[in-house]
Amino acid sequence: MAPLTRNRATVEGVPTSLMATYYAQRATAGLIIAEAATPNAVGQTYPNITAIHRAAHVTGWRQVTEAVRAASGGPMFPQIQHGGRVGHPDTSGLLPLAPSPIPLPETLHTPSGKQPAPIPRQMTADDIRTTVADFATAARNALEAGFDGVEVHSANGHLLHQFLAPNTNHRTDAWGGSVSRRIRFTVEVADAVAAAIGPERTGLRISPGNTVNSIDEGDETRTLYAALVSALADRNLAYLHLGYADPDSGVYQDIREQWPGTLIANPVLPADQIPADGGKHEADRLLAAGADLIALGRPFLSTPDLVERLRTGTPVNPVRNKYLMYVGGETGYTDYPSAP
Repeated sequence: MAPLTRNRATVEGVPTSLMATYYAQRATAGLIIAEAATPNAVGQTYPNITAIHRAAHVTGWRQVTEAVRAASGGPMFPQIQHGGRVGHPDTSGLLPLAPSPIPLPETLHTPSGKQPAPIPRQMTADDIRTTVADFATAARNALEAGFDGVEVHSANGHLLHQFLAPNTNHRTDAWGGSVSRRIRFTVEVADAVAAAIGPERTGLRISPGNTVNSIDEGDETRTLYAALVSALADRNLAYLHLGYADPDSGVYQDIREQWPGTLIANPVLPADQIPADGGKHEADRLLAAGADLIALGRPFLSTPDLVERLRTGTPVNPVRNKYLMYVGGETGYTDYPSAP
């Protein structure tokens, strides 16, 4: 089960009993990668996003992991995500940090409605070192909360991805400029997390070529990820999770050839609706192209018994209302039925 932001935590980022029900309903997934949790306060993206940097967050997540375990679920990792420039003071109470002072050219959801993104403060070397340490602490907190490991989020236009991309990283120091310098922050975070909890408990998610949150890798995508994957190939990480994976693309083929460990692939599915087969056709294409595991996101959102439906060929539930994905409450969250 791929990580899915659902905005059902408290204002302070504490997971709720409703979230425990939601994940327990989906406990048949072979591995649940829980929604993004922030490693510090300034990393918060949107309202009611989970966090994992305070004792209350650990306690809240523990009720989730215990519920999944009680439902005979398999292993569970949270995704640790820092929003970087994808954040707003009205949400976090803090001015966002980013590789460079380049604002997101989009509006952001805040507690008082959509607002223009602010100009973030460029991270100093001390900020970078502190943030790396915060990721490591968050990983230790995750294990205390009952998780089996963590996934470091270096995708989808958030902080680590912002360091990778040339349009969001205009630095001229050790973390900017050349490709070898722009991958440094992601490598440092992955290494710090692996040192804190073990590489066998550390996964990494990337999304090459993904333009969400106005990221633009230009013509460097293949070079960029060749360098990143090469730098991490000998770390014995639990897995590399490839978002928006296209088995026909050169970058996918490069990564599969370079990465010696487990490769999780998240297929590209239609934006308007979940296919009735739950993404099985695209999953099969990725498996045939060398993926070891398939991560499905939106099909799990609407279909708690997705694994059984994939096994039997039973159509998945359609998403009833996209608005309800992110607004809180049981409707559009825990009220999707399993097959009779």
